[in-house]
Amino acid sequence: MNAIYVLWIRQLKRYVRSRARIVGSLGQPLLFLVALGFGFGPVFQKAGQGNYIQFLAPGVIGMTILFSAVFSGIELIWDRQFGFLKETMVAPVPRIAIMIGRTCGGATVALAQGVIVILICYAAGFRSTNLASLPFALLFMALIALMFTAFGTAIASVLSDFQAFQLVMNFLIMPMFFLSGALFPLLGVPRALQIVAAVNPFAYGVDGMRAALIGGTAHFGAPLDLAVLSVITALLLALGSYLFSRIQL
Repeated sequence: MNAIYVLWIRQLKRYVRSRARIVGSLGQPLLFLVALGFGFGPVFQKAGQGNYIQFLAPGVIGMTILFSAVFSGIELIWDRQFGFLKETMVAPVPRIAIMIGRTCGGATVALAQGVIVILICYAAGFRSTNLASLPFALLFMALIALMFTAFGTAIASVLSDFQAFQLVMNFLIMPMFFLSGALFPLLGVPRALQIVAAVNPFAYGVDGMRAALIGGTAHFGAPLDLAVLSVITALLLALGSYLFSRIQL
């Protein structure tokens, strides 16, 4: 437990020290909120769907957590190439403890960025319809962060260079985001998109978070959202632990 705590705090210190990373992580959410939120807002409203900022904000929050969590795997490749990982791995602690500590630290950073983006969304005009449901929104955010940090760690454990990691992430993560319903309602879309969304774990995170933040009925149903996220998070943590334990230094 002590090793997990130490690695957790180490990841947080890295984030706090990297002011450029903090500022840079806010650029993409701001772009989506301004360009899409205010650009497509009138069209969305004319279609009878209401305020687009209200609909878009949960998707932008989820996007921030998704990218921050996945790309925390790059830090593993960085540590591996420059020898920092070797120093950690020779410590007399199980490798699974190292993996869990790094994953918890990366997930906490992603969650912190998501909370910052919530404040930005409020500044842009977003309003949660039920403040009492904010803890449920934070639960979904935490599950998204854990799930994709574990996923990023699993991918980084079998790759050895930055370019390959970025190619894999762009090939998987960009479609996962755009086809999740983060930017458009899933109700009424073609059947093919509904099937893709149904097998997309990120779609369940956005769906549950949106229901918690703005109310209404979740597309898949909040209990199903929570169940799918919990199961996939557990599976990815197990996979990430296994692949991390087999890293060759």
